[in-house]
Amino acid sequence: MAKEITPRSEDYSQWYLDIVRKARLADNSPVRGCMVIRPHGFAIWEKMRDALDGMFKQTGHVNAYFPLFIPKSFLSKEAAHVEGFAKECAVVTHYRLKNDPDGKGVVVDPEAKLEEELIVRPTSETIIWNTYRDWIQSYRDLPLLINQWANVVRWEMRTRPFLRTAEFLWQEGHTAHASSEEAMEETLKILDVYARFAEEYMAMPVIKGIKTPNERFAGADETFCIEALMQDGKALQAGTSHFLGQNFARAFDVFFLNKDNQQELVWATSWGVSTRLVGGLIMTHSDDDGLVLPPKLAPIQVVIVPIPKPVPELLEAANKIAAQLRAKGISVKVDDDDQNRPGFKFAEYEMIGVPVRLGLGQRDLDAGQVEVARRDTKEKSSVPLDTVADHVAQLLDDIQANLFNRAKAYRDAHITPVDTWAEFEDALENKGGFVSAHWDGTTETEVEIKEKTKATIRCIPVGNPEEPGTCILTGKPSRQRVLFAKAY
Repeated sequence: MAKEITPRSEDYSQWYLDIVRKARLADNSPVRGCMVIRPHGFAIWEKMRDALDGMFKQTGHVNAYFPLFIPKSFLSKEAAHVEGFAKECAVVTHYRLKNDPDGKGVVVDPEAKLEEELIVRPTSETIIWNTYRDWIQSYRDLPLLINQWANVVRWEMRTRPFLRTAEFLWQEGHTAHASSEEAMEETLKILDVYARFAEEYMAMPVIKGIKTPNERFAGADETFCIEALMQDGKALQAGTSHFLGQNFARAFDVFFLNKDNQQELVWATSWGVSTRLVGGLIMTHSDDDGLVLPPKLAPIQVVIVPIPKPVPELLEAANKIAAQLRAKGISVKVDDDDQNRPGFKFAEYEMIGVPVRLGLGQRDLDAGQVEVARRDTKEKSSVPLDTVADHVAQLLDDIQANLFNRAKAYRDAHITPVDTWAEFEDALENKGGFVSAHWDGTTETEVEIKEKTKATIRCIPVGNPEEPGTCILTGKPSRQRVLFAKAY
Protein backbone atom coordinates (compact mmCIF):
# COMPACT_ATOMS: atom_id res chain seq x y z
CA MET A 1 0.00 0.00 0.00
CA ALA A 2 2.75 2.44 0.95
CA LYS A 3 4.22 2.01 -2.53
CA GLU A 4 1.09 3.67 -3.86
CA ILE A 5 1.90 6.82 -1.89
CA THR A 6 4.11 9.38 -3.59
CA PRO A 7 7.05 10.21 -1.28
CA ARG A 8 6.89 13.66 0.32
CA SER A 9 10.34 14.46 -1.00
CA GLU A 10 9.20 13.91 -4.61
CA ASP A 11 5.84 15.67 -4.70
CA TYR A 12 4.37 16.91 -1.43
CA SER A 13 1.07 17.93 -3.00
CA GLN A 14 0.53 14.51 -4.57
CA TRP A 15 1.63 12.83 -1.33
CA TYR A 16 -1.16 14.70 0.47
CA LEU A 17 -3.77 13.66 -2.10
CA ASP A 18 -2.55 10.06 -1.91
CA ILE A 19 -2.93 10.03 1.88
CA VAL A 20 -6.47 11.42 1.65
CA ARG A 21 -7.39 8.71 -0.86
CA LYS A 22 -5.53 5.69 0.50
CA ALA A 23 -6.42 6.36 4.14
CA ARG A 24 -10.06 6.57 3.01
CA LEU A 25 -10.61 10.08 4.33
CA ALA A 26 -12.44 11.65 1.37
CA ASP A 27 -13.34 11.22 -2.30
CA ASN A 28 -13.90 13.70 -5.06
CA SER A 29 -17.49 14.76 -5.65
CA PRO A 30 -19.41 15.08 -8.94
CA VAL A 31 -19.60 18.77 -8.04
CA ARG A 32 -16.28 20.40 -8.83
CA GLY A 33 -14.49 21.61 -5.72
CA CYS A 34 -16.60 19.62 -3.27
CA MET A 35 -15.70 16.40 -1.48
CA VAL A 36 -17.38 13.32 -0.09
CA ILE A 37 -16.10 12.85 3.45
CA ARG A 38 -15.76 9.12 4.02
CA PRO A 39 -16.57 7.44 7.37
CA HIS A 40 -12.96 7.40 8.59
CA GLY A 41 -12.47 11.07 7.70
CA PHE A 42 -15.78 12.01 9.26
CA ALA A 43 -14.96 10.05 12.43
CA ILE A 44 -11.84 12.20 12.85
CA TRP A 45 -13.94 15.36 12.34
CA GLU A 46 -16.47 14.05 14.91
CA LYS A 47 -13.67 13.64 17.46
CA MET A 48 -12.58 17.21 16.77
CA ARG A 49 -16.14 18.51 16.89
CA ASP A 50 -16.96 16.77 20.15
CA ALA A 51 -13.80 17.98 21.88
CA LEU A 52 -14.29 21.58 20.73
CA ASP A 53 -18.00 21.53 21.53
CA GLY A 54 -17.19 20.50 25.10
CA MET A 55 -14.64 23.30 25.39
CA PHE A 56 -17.14 25.87 24.11
CA LYS A 57 -19.78 24.72 26.57
CA GLN A 58 -17.31 24.88 29.43
CA THR A 59 -16.90 28.58 28.62
CA GLY A 60 -20.66 29.22 28.69
CA HIS A 61 -21.59 28.92 25.02
CA VAL A 62 -24.71 27.20 23.67
CA ASN A 63 -25.50 25.83 20.22
CA ALA A 64 -28.17 27.06 17.81
CA TYR A 65 -28.82 26.81 14.09
CA PHE A 66 -29.48 29.53 11.52
CA PRO A 67 -30.68 29.26 7.89
CA LEU A 68 -28.48 28.18 5.01
CA PHE A 69 -29.96 30.87 2.75
CA ILE A 70 -29.34 34.58 3.27
CA PRO A 71 -31.27 37.35 1.49
CA LYS A 72 -28.94 39.18 -0.86
CA SER A 73 -29.89 42.53 0.69
CA PHE A 74 -28.40 41.42 4.04
CA LEU A 75 -24.91 41.24 2.57
CA SER A 76 -25.26 44.80 1.29
CA LYS A 77 -25.67 46.23 4.77
CA GLU A 78 -22.04 45.94 5.88
CA ALA A 79 -19.82 47.35 3.14
CA ALA A 80 -16.49 45.68 4.05
CA HIS A 81 -18.22 42.36 4.61
CA VAL A 82 -19.90 42.24 1.20
CA GLU A 83 -16.69 43.34 -0.51
CA GLY A 84 -14.79 40.54 1.20
CA PHE A 85 -17.20 37.77 0.19
CA ALA A 86 -18.84 38.99 -3.05
CA LYS A 87 -16.57 36.97 -5.35
CA GLU A 88 -17.14 33.70 -3.45
CA CYS A 89 -20.94 33.67 -3.20
CA ALA A 90 -23.23 31.05 -4.71
CA VAL A 91 -26.56 32.65 -5.61
CA VAL A 92 -30.02 31.03 -5.78
CA THR A 93 -32.17 32.78 -8.38
CA HIS A 94 -35.06 30.33 -9.02
CA TYR A 95 -37.10 27.93 -6.91
CA ARG A 96 -38.46 25.41 -9.42
CA LEU A 97 -37.51 23.11 -12.29
CA LYS A 98 -39.70 21.76 -15.07
CA ASN A 99 -39.43 19.12 -17.76
CA ASP A 100 -37.54 20.27 -20.82
CA PRO A 101 -40.03 20.67 -23.69
CA ASP A 102 -37.42 19.04 -25.95
CA GLY A 103 -37.36 15.97 -23.69
CA LYS A 104 -33.80 16.55 -22.48
CA GLY A 105 -34.31 16.22 -18.74
CA VAL A 106 -35.22 19.26 -16.68
CA VAL A 107 -34.66 22.99 -17.04
CA VAL A 108 -35.07 25.99 -14.76
CA ASP A 109 -38.62 27.29 -14.86
CA PRO A 110 -38.30 30.94 -15.96
CA GLU A 111 -41.61 31.69 -14.24
CA ALA A 112 -40.16 30.68 -10.88
CA LYS A 113 -37.71 33.53 -10.42
CA LEU A 114 -37.23 34.67 -6.83
CA GLU A 115 -38.21 38.24 -6.01
CA GLU A 116 -34.93 38.54 -4.11
CA GLU A 117 -31.98 36.28 -4.77
CA LEU A 118 -30.69 34.15 -1.90
CA ILE A 119 -27.03 33.67 -1.02
CA VAL A 120 -25.88 30.22 0.09
CA ARG A 121 -24.19 31.19 3.33
CA PRO A 122 -20.46 31.91 3.05
CA THR A 123 -20.59 32.87 6.76
CA SER A 124 -23.53 33.83 8.98
CA GLU A 125 -22.83 37.23 10.52
CA THR A 126 -25.56 38.99 8.55
CA ILE A 127 -28.46 36.62 9.15
CA ILE A 128 -27.47 36.13 12.78
CA TRP A 129 -27.27 39.84 13.55
CA ASN A 130 -30.60 40.38 11.83
CA THR A 131 -31.96 37.79 14.31
CA TYR A 132 -30.14 39.29 17.31
CA ARG A 133 -32.05 42.54 16.72
CA ASP A 134 -35.15 40.70 17.98
CA TRP A 135 -33.38 38.84 20.77
CA ILE A 136 -31.53 41.72 22.40
CA GLN A 137 -33.43 44.52 24.15
CA SER A 138 -31.48 45.38 27.30
CA TYR A 139 -28.25 44.67 29.15
CA ARG A 140 -30.05 41.75 30.82
CA ASP A 141 -29.99 39.92 27.47
CA LEU A 142 -26.19 40.16 27.32
CA PRO A 143 -23.80 38.54 26.86
CA LEU A 144 -25.30 36.32 24.17
CA LEU A 145 -22.90 33.41 23.59
CA ILE A 146 -23.98 31.29 20.63
CA ASN A 147 -22.21 28.80 18.39
CA GLN A 148 -23.46 26.82 15.43
CA TRP A 149 -22.15 23.73 13.66
CA ALA A 150 -22.94 24.02 9.98
CA ASN A 151 -21.75 23.89 6.39
CA VAL A 152 -20.84 26.91 4.31
CA VAL A 153 -20.15 27.55 0.64
CA ARG A 154 -17.36 29.72 -0.74
CA TRP A 155 -16.97 29.30 -4.46
CA GLU A 156 -13.27 28.44 -4.61
CA MET A 157 -11.71 27.87 -8.02
CA ARG A 158 -8.53 26.09 -6.86
CA THR A 159 -9.46 23.42 -4.36
CA ARG A 160 -7.83 20.64 -2.35
CA PRO A 161 -9.66 18.14 -0.08
CA PHE A 162 -10.14 19.49 3.46
CA LEU A 163 -7.74 22.41 2.96
CA ARG A 164 -9.82 24.44 0.52
CA THR A 165 -13.18 23.28 -0.83
CA ALA A 166 -16.23 25.02 -2.22
CA GLU A 167 -18.34 23.53 0.58
CA PHE A 168 -16.91 22.72 4.00
CA LEU A 169 -18.03 21.95 7.53
CA TRP A 170 -17.23 24.24 10.42
CA GLN A 171 -18.36 25.87 13.60
CA GLU A 172 -18.99 29.58 13.83
CA GLY A 173 -19.43 31.39 17.09
CA HIS A 174 -21.29 34.71 17.20
CA THR A 175 -21.43 36.58 20.48
CA ALA A 176 -22.93 39.88 21.62
CA HIS A 177 -21.66 42.00 24.51
CA ALA A 178 -22.41 45.18 26.43
CA SER A 179 -18.89 46.64 26.13
CA SER A 180 -15.85 46.56 23.91
CA GLU A 181 -13.78 45.20 26.82
CA GLU A 182 -16.10 42.20 27.21
CA ALA A 183 -16.08 41.56 23.47
CA MET A 184 -12.28 41.71 23.28
CA GLU A 185 -12.00 39.41 26.30
CA GLU A 186 -14.25 36.92 24.49
CA THR A 187 -12.18 37.19 21.30
CA LEU A 188 -8.97 36.35 23.16
CA LYS A 189 -10.63 33.64 25.27
CA ILE A 190 -11.65 31.77 22.12
CA LEU A 191 -8.19 32.26 20.62
CA ASP A 192 -6.83 30.49 23.71
CA VAL A 193 -9.41 27.70 23.32
CA TYR A 194 -8.34 27.16 19.72
CA ALA A 195 -4.66 27.13 20.62
CA ARG A 196 -5.25 24.69 23.47
CA PHE A 197 -7.27 22.38 21.22
CA ALA A 198 -4.64 22.46 18.46
CA GLU A 199 -1.79 21.67 20.84
CA GLU A 200 -3.46 19.32 23.34
CA TYR A 201 -5.66 17.34 20.93
CA MET A 202 -4.11 17.74 17.49
CA ALA A 203 -0.53 17.75 18.85
CA MET A 204 0.00 20.65 16.43
CA PRO A 205 2.01 23.59 17.81
CA VAL A 206 0.62 26.99 16.88
CA ILE A 207 1.55 30.64 17.12
CA LYS A 208 -1.17 32.99 18.36
CA GLY A 209 -1.13 36.28 16.52
CA ILE A 210 -2.91 39.32 15.12
CA LYS A 211 -3.63 39.71 11.42
CA THR A 212 -2.58 42.85 9.59
CA PRO A 213 -5.39 45.15 8.35
CA ASN A 214 -4.89 43.73 4.85
CA GLU A 215 -5.45 40.14 6.08
CA ARG A 216 -8.25 41.00 8.49
CA PHE A 217 -11.68 39.32 8.27
CA ALA A 218 -14.10 41.39 6.17
CA GLY A 219 -16.10 43.54 8.60
CA ALA A 220 -13.85 43.05 11.65
CA ASP A 221 -11.94 45.64 13.66
CA GLU A 222 -9.30 43.06 14.63
CA THR A 223 -8.65 39.46 13.60
CA PHE A 224 -6.64 37.08 15.78
CA CYS A 225 -5.40 33.74 14.49
CA ILE A 226 -3.50 30.58 15.24
CA GLU A 227 -0.84 29.71 12.66
CA ALA A 228 0.71 26.26 12.25
CA LEU A 229 3.59 25.00 10.12
CA MET A 230 3.25 21.99 7.84
CA GLN A 231 6.04 19.54 6.98
CA ASP A 232 6.70 21.20 3.63
CA GLY A 233 7.49 24.51 5.31
CA LYS A 234 4.20 26.20 4.42
CA ALA A 235 1.99 27.83 7.02
CA LEU A 236 -1.63 26.98 7.69
CA GLN A 237 -4.11 29.37 9.26
CA ALA A 238 -5.84 26.92 11.59
CA GLY A 239 -8.42 29.15 13.27
CA THR A 240 -9.52 32.76 13.59
CA SER A 241 -11.25 34.84 16.24
CA HIS A 242 -12.61 38.27 15.28
CA PHE A 243 -13.37 41.39 17.28
CA LEU A 244 -16.17 42.90 15.19
CA GLY A 245 -16.59 46.08 17.19
CA GLN A 246 -20.06 47.55 16.57
CA ASN A 247 -19.99 47.14 12.80
CA PHE A 248 -22.70 44.50 12.47
CA ALA A 249 -24.81 45.94 15.28
CA ARG A 250 -24.76 49.26 13.42
CA ALA A 251 -25.61 47.62 10.10
CA PHE A 252 -28.59 45.76 11.57
CA ASP A 253 -29.72 48.30 14.20
CA VAL A 254 -29.00 46.08 17.20
CA PHE A 255 -29.25 48.34 20.26
CA PHE A 256 -29.61 47.54 23.94
CA LEU A 257 -30.80 49.58 26.91
CA ASN A 258 -27.87 49.93 29.30
CA LYS A 259 -28.02 50.17 33.08
CA ASP A 260 -28.37 53.96 32.80
CA ASN A 261 -31.46 53.57 30.59
CA GLN A 262 -29.58 54.72 27.51
CA GLN A 263 -29.58 53.07 24.09
CA GLU A 264 -26.22 51.65 22.97
CA LEU A 265 -25.03 49.60 20.04
CA VAL A 266 -24.04 46.04 20.92
CA TRP A 267 -20.42 44.86 20.66
CA ALA A 268 -19.69 41.67 18.73
CA THR A 269 -17.30 38.80 18.06
CA SER A 270 -17.24 35.90 15.65
CA TRP A 271 -14.85 32.96 15.44
CA GLY A 272 -14.49 29.65 13.63
CA VAL A 273 -12.52 26.55 12.70
CA SER A 274 -13.36 24.09 9.95
CA THR A 275 -12.64 20.72 8.36
CA ARG A 276 -9.41 22.42 7.22
CA LEU A 277 -8.10 21.14 10.56
CA VAL A 278 -8.24 17.58 9.18
CA GLY A 279 -5.90 18.69 6.41
CA GLY A 280 -3.63 20.30 9.00
CA LEU A 281 -3.61 17.07 10.99
CA ILE A 282 -2.55 15.08 7.92
CA MET A 283 0.26 17.45 6.95
CA THR A 284 1.62 17.91 10.47
CA HIS A 285 2.17 14.26 11.37
CA SER A 286 1.78 11.80 8.49
CA ASP A 287 4.61 10.02 6.68
CA ASP A 288 5.29 8.11 3.47
CA ASP A 289 3.59 4.99 4.87
CA GLY A 290 0.27 6.70 5.46
CA LEU A 291 -1.73 8.64 7.99
CA VAL A 292 -0.37 9.33 11.49
CA LEU A 293 -2.95 10.36 14.08
CA PRO A 294 -2.54 11.67 17.62
CA PRO A 295 -4.33 9.22 19.96
CA LYS A 296 -6.79 11.83 21.24
CA LEU A 297 -8.27 12.18 17.74
CA ALA A 298 -7.87 8.63 16.45
CA PRO A 299 -11.24 6.91 15.87
CA ILE A 300 -9.51 3.59 16.66
CA GLN A 301 -6.72 4.02 19.19
CA VAL A 302 -5.70 0.35 19.43
CA VAL A 303 -6.18 -2.59 17.10
CA ILE A 304 -5.58 -6.18 18.20
CA VAL A 305 -4.62 -8.61 15.42
CA PRO A 306 -4.65 -12.37 16.16
CA ILE A 307 -1.78 -14.07 14.28
CA PRO A 308 -1.95 -15.80 11.86
CA LYS A 309 -5.74 -16.20 12.11
CA PRO A 310 -8.44 -15.32 14.64
CA VAL A 311 -8.87 -18.81 16.08
CA PRO A 312 -11.14 -19.10 19.18
CA GLU A 313 -8.36 -19.18 21.78
CA LEU A 314 -6.65 -16.09 20.36
CA LEU A 315 -9.95 -14.25 19.94
CA GLU A 316 -10.84 -14.96 23.55
CA ALA A 317 -7.52 -13.53 24.73
CA ALA A 318 -7.83 -10.54 22.37
CA ASN A 319 -11.33 -9.74 23.62
CA LYS A 320 -10.14 -9.95 27.21
CA ILE A 321 -7.40 -7.40 26.49
CA ALA A 322 -9.89 -5.23 24.63
CA ALA A 323 -12.24 -5.22 27.62
CA GLN A 324 -9.40 -4.08 29.90
CA LEU A 325 -8.50 -1.27 27.50
CA ARG A 326 -12.10 -0.15 27.06
CA ALA A 327 -12.45 0.03 30.82
CA LYS A 328 -9.74 2.71 30.65
CA GLY A 329 -11.71 4.68 28.04
CA ILE A 330 -9.57 3.49 25.11
CA SER A 331 -11.22 2.76 21.75
CA VAL A 332 -10.27 -0.72 20.53
CA LYS A 333 -10.88 -2.90 17.50
CA VAL A 334 -10.36 -6.66 17.57
CA ASP A 335 -9.66 -7.81 14.02
CA ASP A 336 -11.60 -11.03 13.58
CA ASP A 337 -11.25 -11.09 9.78
CA ASP A 338 -10.09 -14.54 8.64
CA GLN A 339 -9.65 -13.66 4.95
CA ASN A 340 -6.57 -11.41 4.90
CA ARG A 341 -3.04 -12.19 6.03
CA PRO A 342 -1.47 -10.37 9.03
CA GLY A 343 0.95 -8.46 6.77
CA PHE A 344 -1.92 -6.98 4.80
CA LYS A 345 -3.70 -6.03 8.01
CA PHE A 346 -0.60 -4.41 9.49
CA ALA A 347 -0.16 -2.26 6.36
CA GLU A 348 -3.85 -1.34 6.40
CA TYR A 349 -3.84 -0.16 10.01
CA GLU A 350 -0.59 1.69 9.44
CA MET A 351 -2.15 3.42 6.43
CA ILE A 352 -5.22 4.67 8.35
CA GLY A 353 -3.15 5.85 11.29
CA VAL A 354 -4.12 3.57 14.19
CA PRO A 355 -1.68 4.69 16.94
CA VAL A 356 -1.07 1.27 18.59
CA ARG A 357 -1.21 -2.25 17.16
CA LEU A 358 -1.15 -5.39 19.27
CA GLY A 359 -0.10 -8.65 17.61
CA LEU A 360 -1.15 -11.80 19.45
CA GLY A 361 -0.02 -15.26 18.31
CA GLN A 362 -0.10 -18.66 19.97
CA ARG A 363 3.56 -18.37 20.99
CA ASP A 364 2.82 -14.98 22.57
CA LEU A 365 -0.10 -16.45 24.44
CA ASP A 366 2.00 -19.40 25.68
CA ALA A 367 4.68 -16.95 26.83
CA GLY A 368 2.12 -14.72 28.54
CA GLN A 369 2.95 -11.69 26.39
CA VAL A 370 1.80 -9.61 23.42
CA GLU A 371 3.67 -7.67 20.74
CA VAL A 372 3.04 -3.92 20.91
CA ALA A 373 3.83 -1.69 17.90
CA ARG A 374 3.50 2.10 17.90
CA ARG A 375 2.62 3.94 14.69
CA ASP A 376 4.65 7.11 15.27
CA THR A 377 8.11 5.54 15.61
CA LYS A 378 7.42 2.00 14.28
CA GLU A 379 9.03 0.61 17.45
CA LYS A 380 7.92 -2.80 18.72
CA SER A 381 8.18 -4.43 22.12
CA SER A 382 6.89 -7.48 23.95
CA VAL A 383 4.73 -6.70 26.97
CA PRO A 384 3.38 -9.11 29.64
CA LEU A 385 -0.33 -9.79 29.24
CA ASP A 386 -1.07 -8.89 32.84
CA THR A 387 0.35 -5.35 32.41
CA VAL A 388 -0.55 -4.64 28.79
CA ALA A 389 -3.57 -2.43 29.58
CA ASP A 390 -1.55 -0.08 31.78
CA HIS A 391 1.33 -0.15 29.30
CA VAL A 392 -0.87 0.80 26.35
CA ALA A 393 -2.61 3.58 28.28
CA GLN A 394 0.77 5.12 29.06
CA LEU A 395 1.99 4.49 25.52
CA LEU A 396 -0.92 6.47 24.06
CA ASP A 397 0.05 9.42 26.25
CA ASP A 398 3.67 9.03 25.13
CA ILE A 399 2.67 9.00 21.45
CA GLN A 400 0.52 12.11 21.90
CA ALA A 401 3.44 13.93 23.55
CA ASN A 402 5.99 12.68 21.01
CA LEU A 403 3.95 13.88 18.05
CA PHE A 404 3.62 17.33 19.59
CA ASN A 405 7.30 17.55 20.53
CA ARG A 406 8.38 16.34 17.08
CA ALA A 407 6.17 18.90 15.32
CA LYS A 408 7.29 21.67 17.69
CA ALA A 409 10.96 20.88 17.12
CA TYR A 410 10.39 21.12 13.36
CA ARG A 411 8.45 24.37 13.73
CA ASP A 412 11.02 25.97 16.03
CA ALA A 413 13.86 24.98 13.69
CA HIS A 414 12.01 26.71 10.85
CA ILE A 415 11.56 30.16 12.36
CA THR A 416 14.32 32.22 10.77
CA PRO A 417 15.15 35.84 11.73
CA VAL A 418 16.46 37.89 8.80
CA ASP A 419 17.49 41.51 8.40
CA THR A 420 17.96 41.98 4.66
CA TRP A 421 15.97 41.33 1.51
CA ALA A 422 18.58 38.86 0.25
CA GLU A 423 18.37 36.88 3.50
CA PHE A 424 14.56 36.98 3.30
CA GLU A 425 14.44 35.55 -0.23
CA ASP A 426 17.05 32.92 0.62
CA ALA A 427 15.15 31.73 3.70
CA LEU A 428 11.86 31.51 1.80
CA GLU A 429 13.28 29.60 -1.14
CA ASN A 430 15.83 27.33 0.51
CA LYS A 431 14.55 26.72 4.02
CA GLY A 432 10.86 27.54 4.16
CA GLY A 433 8.90 27.96 7.34
CA PHE A 434 8.28 31.21 9.16
CA VAL A 435 10.59 34.11 8.40
CA SER A 436 10.81 36.73 11.14
CA ALA A 437 11.47 40.11 9.55
CA HIS A 438 10.88 43.82 9.92
CA TRP A 439 8.06 45.46 7.94
CA ASP A 440 7.29 49.15 7.69
CA GLY A 441 3.63 48.68 8.62
CA THR A 442 2.08 49.72 5.30
CA THR A 443 -0.32 47.68 3.19
CA GLU A 444 1.53 48.78 0.06
CA THR A 445 4.74 47.14 1.22
CA GLU A 446 2.88 44.03 2.39
CA VAL A 447 1.25 43.63 -1.03
CA GLU A 448 4.53 44.22 -2.87
CA ILE A 449 6.33 41.58 -0.82
CA LYS A 450 3.55 39.11 -1.62
CA GLU A 451 3.74 39.90 -5.32
CA LYS A 452 7.51 39.43 -5.36
CA THR A 453 7.70 36.25 -3.26
CA LYS A 454 4.16 34.81 -2.75
CA ALA A 455 4.83 35.10 0.99
CA THR A 456 2.28 36.79 3.23
CA ILE A 457 2.42 38.19 6.74
CA ARG A 458 0.94 35.30 8.68
CA CYS A 459 0.61 37.28 11.90
CA ILE A 460 2.06 39.70 14.38
CA PRO A 461 2.62 37.32 17.31
CA VAL A 462 0.65 38.02 20.47
CA GLY A 463 3.00 39.64 22.98
CA ASN A 464 5.46 40.49 20.21
CA PRO A 465 8.35 42.49 21.74
CA GLU A 466 9.30 45.87 20.35
CA GLU A 467 12.54 45.72 18.42
CA PRO A 468 13.54 48.80 16.40
CA GLY A 469 14.78 47.97 12.94
CA THR A 470 14.31 48.70 9.24
CA CYS A 471 11.89 47.14 6.76
CA ILE A 472 13.49 44.42 4.65
CA LEU A 473 12.00 45.87 1.45
CA THR A 474 11.81 49.65 1.85
CA GLY A 475 14.41 50.34 4.55
CA LYS A 476 11.88 52.45 6.43
CA PRO A 477 11.78 52.33 10.24
CA SER A 478 10.03 49.37 11.88
CA ARG A 479 9.22 48.84 15.54
CA GLN A 480 8.78 45.05 15.55
CA ARG A 481 9.27 41.86 13.60
CA VAL A 482 6.38 39.99 11.98
CA LEU A 483 6.13 36.42 10.68
CA PHE A 484 6.09 35.86 6.94
CA ALA A 485 5.55 32.53 5.18
CA LYS A 486 4.20 30.92 2.07
CA ALA A 487 0.88 29.42 3.06
CA TYR A 488 -2.07 27.24 2.18
